[in-house]
Amino acid sequence: MKKPQALFNMTMRSLVVACSICATGLIVTAQSGLKETVSLDDCIQYALEKNLEIRIARYMPQIARMTLSGDYGAYDPAFRTEYQQNFRASPGLAGIGEFVPPATETVTENYRLGVGGLLPTGFQYDIFANLNQQSGRAFNQAAGGLIDRPDFFAPSLGLTMSQPLLRNLWIDSARLAITLSKRNFDQSEMDLRFQVIQTATAVTVAYYDLIAAMENVRVQRTAMELATRAWNENTMRVQVGAMAPLEEKQAEAQVKRSEADLITARQQLAVAQNTLKRLIHDDFGGLDDMEFVPLDSLMAIPETFDKSDSWHKGLTLRPDLINAQTELEKQDIRVRFARNQFFPQLDLIGSYGLSGFNEGELSPALRQIEDRQYQNYSFGIRLNVPLTNRRARAELRNQKLQGERLLLNYKRLEQDVMVEIDNSIRAAQAALERVGATTAAREYAFQAWEAEKVKLEKGRSTTFVVLQLQRDLTAAES
Repeated sequence: MKKPQALFNMTMRSLVVACSICATGLIVTAQSGLKETVSLDDCIQYALEKNLEIRIARYMPQIARMTLSGDYGAYDPAFRTEYQQNFRASPGLAGIGEFVPPATETVTENYRLGVGGLLPTGFQYDIFANLNQQSGRAFNQAAGGLIDRPDFFAPSLGLTMSQPLLRNLWIDSARLAITLSKRNFDQSEMDLRFQVIQTATAVTVAYYDLIAAMENVRVQRTAMELATRAWNENTMRVQVGAMAPLEEKQAEAQVKRSEADLITARQQLAVAQNTLKRLIHDDFGGLDDMEFVPLDSLMAIPETFDKSDSWHKGLTLRPDLINAQTELEKQDIRVRFARNQFFPQLDLIGSYGLSGFNEGELSPALRQIEDRQYQNYSFGIRLNVPLTNRRARAELRNQKLQGERLLLNYKRLEQDVMVEIDNSIRAAQAALERVGATTAAREYAFQAWEAEKVKLEKGRSTTFVVLQLQRDLTAAES
């Protein structure tokens, strides 16, 4: 009479366990109505288009290019215009002897237009057109008061220039800014390249982590099915009196442990899905109902590593090292600028101008300029020597110290890269060996479990030992 009841109990337990497995599956499946099969290349392509870190990094070269374009603005000519009016009144004064200074009122208006700028050699220029117009009144004894005087016009055209011969000759602040901005643009492109490499690496890891998480769910589901089968078999043996009830409880405990492990594996799978979604798309919420199913599988493919070649590639192709080299170049430029500022200021200066003068009308004065009646020019040398030059000395020494620090930092980075490559090669080789060892361990664990099950059926083993071997098998499969 006990056998039908035992069969009924086992059937109900199997249904409960099956429902439990389905429930844990629905935790993810209910939220993943859509499925998309993707390869690793698909995921990397999605990341190149949608990854937010890459999209952010793409702005940096554009910003650096705009900064460089702005630095070239130092050579843009500047247009200047100016108007100024001056008024001066002088009352009549008591005479000294026969001379009596007259009372006067003078209004002077000045109009000035000019274009000036800087050339890449440090040459500065200023081209200008100037007009002085003077009008006023003066005391006239015959008239008994102030009378208007004829307007006086003084137009002029001119050019002033200076060319540094020592300080600011081969480099100045404008050329320093432009040269550094060029290097900054190169570094921003390397930063973008580095971000692409890091993202592609992260996508690859996340992709295979997702495969591993899916495989782990399968392993834990199989472990739960095996534990349920063992529980049912033990229940049958207890019902017929061939096994102690304690061993049935041990099998039941294993079922619950397997169920907990399956729930954890499902959660890890959901995390792996989210990690991949975040890396390959910019709208995480829009992928809430999407589940990615990898096309690839976990396969250990033997690789041959050449450490010398890997070191060479790492030291010549890694963007962070290239940026460190560029930083050294930038520091050399700063040292060159500081050394140039250490020199005294010696400038070649010159000017040339045309002018005209006329009282009453402007046109004759302009014709004088056209006919070059009144010319003027000048040239010379201007020297400015600081007595101590303390600031320039300190700045030069400071930039040299900064260069030595950056050089040591670059050597440290080189060493870190070489150590990282060596460790990665050893880790890859060890991982390949571990794959072979763990594959064999899984086979041995399965054989041991099968053998112990046979011994249990013959009464020469215990449920505890079988369950322990089953846990070992699950761990080996994972």
